[in-house]
Amino acid sequence: LSQFLSVCAPLTQEHPEVLPFLSSRHLRAHPDFRGSAEFRNILGRLLRRVRGRRRKVYVYINELCTVLKARALRRRLPLRALPGARPCPDGTFRNPHRSAHAPSQHPNAPSQHPSAPSQHPSPQSQHPSPQSQYPGAQSQQPEPGGGRRAGGSRRQIRHLEHLLRVYAGEIRRLQERELDLAELDSADSPYLQENRLKRRMMRIFRRLCQLKDCSSLTGRVLEQRIRFRGTRYPEVNRSIERFINRPDAFPDYSDILREIRGASARHRLGLGRRQMENMAQEAFREVGNRLQERRHLDLVYNFGSHLTDEYRPG
Repeated sequence: LSQFLSVCAPLTQEHPEVLPFLSSRHLRAHPDFRGSAEFRNILGRLLRRVRGRRRKVYVYINELCTVLKARALRRRLPLRALPGARPCPDGTFRNPHRSAHAPSQHPNAPSQHPSAPSQHPSPQSQHPSPQSQYPGAQSQQPEPGGGRRAGGSRRQIRHLEHLLRVYAGEIRRLQERELDLAELDSADSPYLQENRLKRRMMRIFRRLCQLKDCSSLTGRVLEQRIRFRGTRYPEVNRSIERFINRPDAFPDYSDILREIRGASARHRLGLGRRQMENMAQEAFREVGNRLQERRHLDLVYNFGSHLTDEYRPG
């Protein structure tokens, strides 16, 4: 990482807070991931891209931050015992202030006052189990074998990573292939083959993220959520924000007007027809500009090919 930071330092002098933020993300990542070959490969690939395309240094830094965020350590708060609680033999804690003669609070608890013939009750009746003291505690304990983390084996992960490399090489070969006019009209043209391979790669990538238990976000601009504050009604803003952040959403004027009418009816805002129409026109213009700007930035950051990346016009 130090080599990556030294290369990016002269390129990010206008925004000196970027590299400290990247370092903090690196420190929060899991130590096993920071020392893994996967992280070294990702870092080497991004380092080569920064050296080849210095103008996109912030894009590559954002991509590295996204990877580190997906592998960040999850903090778990330690459980603390109640004041004055004494431990039980099974490792749980019992509150001495809780009344032992309250059958209405714990209907399933066994009786702690046995009948007269048994003057020496068994230890099981003196110390009932946590499941009998708290009826809801039994459902919170996982069954044996049911607490395994949903993930895949290393063999599955290696197989999917190998498929990604194979598909990436095939896509590269199709992009370098010379085309003629006859192939453009074919139902199996290289363009269609490339499109099918890219769709398969996306399915494999999402499955690989599930097996590795990490986020599938790639750091693209299209994945960033749009915050809408175009009206003075928070209920209307939330409704429009939920709608425009749907996948592949590009609403028209009628969609915005419908969201405003729905929010006004649900929250009883009492907006008039003319007021809602004027609000919809202003919101539609702002939403359209924001969506167009986001798509344009995504095109600028991702447009290109490995065949023209090294080209520098004279």
